[in-house]
Amino acid sequence: MPFTATVMTMFPEAFPGPLGVSMIGTAWKEQDLWRLETLDIRAFSKDKRGFLDDTPAGGGAGAVLKADVIAAALDSVDVGGRPLLYMSARGRPLTQARVRQWSAAPGIIVLCGRFEGVDQRVLDARGFEEVSVGDAVLAGGEAAAMVVIEACVRLAPGVLGNIESTLEESFEDGLLEHPQYTRPRTFEGLDIPEVLLSPNIESIEVKRRGVVRRAKLYYLRDRRGKSARIAERQTIRKEKGEAAE
Repeated sequence: MPFTATVMTMFPEAFPGPLGVSMIGTAWKEQDLWRLETLDIRAFSKDKRGFLDDTPAGGGAGAVLKADVIAAALDSVDVGGRPLLYMSARGRPLTQARVRQWSAAPGIIVLCGRFEGVDQRVLDARGFEEVSVGDAVLAGGEAAAMVVIEACVRLAPGVLGNIESTLEESFEDGLLEHPQYTRPRTFEGLDIPEVLLSPNIESIEVKRRGVVRRAKLYYLRDRRGKSARIAERQTIRKEKGEAAE
């Protein structure tokens, strides 16, 4: 069974959005390497007028999505061991480490809030994990859900052509990936750093996020770019192992 993302939303028409294009979209529509399901929570209203929300307890502006509506919607889904995520500005920050954890599951179920949010009782009772994609408030959780889904899906087997590319990315080792360059060699008076063009540099100083560390990068004719960085990483791990002994 491919990695399956189920989105609980008031606006299923918002999907797939950017999830339907490029490699992610091809992996979904043509290769069946992952699956996308949307669940319209409007269908689970228990109000004859179709309302999903009510006024906040204790007063205040706005409206809150009702616990019984969200519970009924979730109970209609085969959870199957998938993490339950609720997109919330007050949630724990999204990190690559958490993405890797979720991507190893059979899939994810993502609840998109609206208005002032969701009744906390259903989040607690059903075990939702609150997730934030940044210190900003959105009109709803749909855009944030797409961020989480894309981050997980690109790690699914077969989605990316070269899985090694995910090992050398920003945040994988707690650091930002170094700046990238390509042809032309000179652009508006700015040159590609000479060290990236030399086949004979044995070691260089690499500056990442203001911290300088020594990194052995072997830019050989038959081993450049990301392949070289993978060799560097293997060398560093070997050196650490020998030092520990």
